[in-house]
Amino acid sequence: MSRRASVTSVTSVTSGPYAPPVPSRELTVFSADGARLHVEVHGPKDAPPVVLSHGWTCSTAFWAAQIRDLAADHRVIAYDQRGHGRSPASPTCTTRALADDLEAVLAQTLARGEKALIVGHSMGGMTVMAAATRPRFREHAAAVLLCSTGSSRLVAESRVVPLRAGRVRTWITGRVLGSRAPLGPVTPVAKSILKYATMGAGSAPHMVEACARIVHACPRAVRHAWAGVLEALDLDHGVRELHAPTAVLHGASDRLTPPVHARALVAALPHCVGLTEPAGVGHMTPIEAPDLVIDRIRELVTTYVTVTGTDPDDEHDERRSTPAQTKEGA
Repeated sequence: MSRRASVTSVTSVTSGPYAPPVPSRELTVFSADGARLHVEVHGPKDAPPVVLSHGWTCSTAFWAAQIRDLAADHRVIAYDQRGHGRSPASPTCTTRALADDLEAVLAQTLARGEKALIVGHSMGGMTVMAAATRPRFREHAAAVLLCSTGSSRLVAESRVVPLRAGRVRTWITGRVLGSRAPLGPVTPVAKSILKYATMGAGSAPHMVEACARIVHACPRAVRHAWAGVLEALDLDHGVRELHAPTAVLHGASDRLTPPVHARALVAALPHCVGLTEPAGVGHMTPIEAPDLVIDRIRELVTTYVTVTGTDPDDEHDERRSTPAQTKEGA
């Protein structure tokens, strides 16, 4: 069985909002080191563009609900991070490679000077931070939405292991997240573990099922390799250089990357345009709170992509203000 066929079968959700929609076109993009990236484009070719960058152990299937809604009137560009989904594994696993990959996708899917909203979830958000100083990123980023992500101290701050913060918890968390053990089939026990670690307690069974199928499809060698990168992550400088208008959306019940990361991002971002913290939502925000993520994307596209066209580096933009904080579902 081919890798493409095996990935499709494992992640298959055949109905409902999390069933992956069929793209308008698919293409292969080559990164700076020759790594091949699977890219999907959905929606009308002349619609405002939205670029989606998924997180660790996920794939383009993670964005199914957003793609299904937005593709009606947006050009949605989603890609599989190297080693994930239909993008082959690469021996190079670094934040520099993540930034290279995003730049390559932007170069091949957007016209010169074309502005887009760039959305990153978890490791996808870290990809955005890693690319913040890159010319190609700055050329194309009209605005950014960071979902459930952080720039440093990921393992030290994680509350996946129910122990008091300190060296013991950090050591155990690093071993758990970086384990080489196979995840195995999607069983009720596996889904319970995944839900505890990455989702809010009230997450519906079909949400947990979709997340489990996507995460379990990630090869364990890839999962292990990128876990090491995340453990040593330090992209604080990238946050300070992210000058595009940036909104932060972070589940208030996120154990994997607790809300302390969202507060740090808001404090460091040069142009933060709001923090939204949905109550009862964990780490998997695009699946747990699909409509909220869709609404925030639409708001940002309307404000920064289709209406103003303002240069995000303009330090005199009259819209700059103290970011609002929103708590949803309280």
